[in-house]
Amino acid sequence: MNATDTNNVEPKYEYADMSELKDELCHKEAVAKVGSVLVPLFFCIVFVLSVIGNSLVLGILAHYENMKSLTNIFILNLALSDLLFSVGLPFWVHYFIWGWNLGDVACKTVCFFFYAGFYSSVVFLMLMTIQRYMAVVYPLSDWEKRQGFALIPTVAWILSIAAAVPASIFSSEIPDPAHPSQLYCEYNSKKAKIIFTYVQNGFFFCAFVVMGFCYSSILKTIINTRTKKRHRTMRLIFTIVVAFFLGWAPYNLVNFFQTLTQLNLNYFTDCEVTHHLDYAEYVCKLLAFSHCCLNPVFYVFVGLKFRNHLKEIVQKIFHRPSSTSPSQTRTIPQSLGSLY
Repeated sequence: MNATDTNNVEPKYEYADMSELKDELCHKEAVAKVGSVLVPLFFCIVFVLSVIGNSLVLGILAHYENMKSLTNIFILNLALSDLLFSVGLPFWVHYFIWGWNLGDVACKTVCFFFYAGFYSSVVFLMLMTIQRYMAVVYPLSDWEKRQGFALIPTVAWILSIAAAVPASIFSSEIPDPAHPSQLYCEYNSKKAKIIFTYVQNGFFFCAFVVMGFCYSSILKTIINTRTKKRHRTMRLIFTIVVAFFLGWAPYNLVNFFQTLTQLNLNYFTDCEVTHHLDYAEYVCKLLAFSHCCLNPVFYVFVGLKFRNHLKEIVQKIFHRPSSTSPSQTRTIPQSLGSLY
């Protein structure tokens, strides 16, 4: 994670030329003040909502749903991914308020949570999209029943962790050259920052291409067949995917522009430009990090079955008789055994 501006100055690596020294002379106290107040407050809210919402999703899946459904398995893993991402938020709150004083191991661990949560979210959203693509475009195929598909979530986690490990290895607790007592949790070199930002951007772009192809094919198939069937599952997954990309696309774009300041391009080393980029990074960071608490909200407003299960839980808590019989909530046909 590219966390910056915890107190009064931004973390620097080394001053290779006058352009980097010029950036150090850009006074960013106002930017830092925004980061030390607005970001921690927002992260605290997101953390609480994410833990409550995703825990409810896991509880409803375990208690009510058919876990032989591949869609439900993906939703379960997506909730776990969001919780993993959320684990790091309290540490970032501490970072933005007091700076990084938790040690090098904690820095690497929190960065791992961030990247593992990000990459696993993208992977499982991509898998859910591909599954909807196969169900709509090739409805007669029995690909989900083939041997070996049970290993898909395991392989997805292995790939996500493998992508997250290098970024965490190259993240370290580093002192600010101008204020040695000021510590930061950052990439330990400018080169690492640029490389891993481009890897993250590339991964995100590839996922966007795959999902875009799948949903364009799905839309084309629905229009051609003129089906009147309500594709509730597709509507929910599409909502989740769109929200994810609307949140993370600006963040990845701003991070790309931030790397241009590291390359010492004249326009991007101007103080006014770097100020605007810093503010844009804060706004995009708040938007992107909120994704981990939004999925349960979409389940409630778009997923009918999830909403009914939630109503039943609330009724039990307040000792009110449920309007939904046990047979309606627990008997789930194999073909309809997903959280919608």
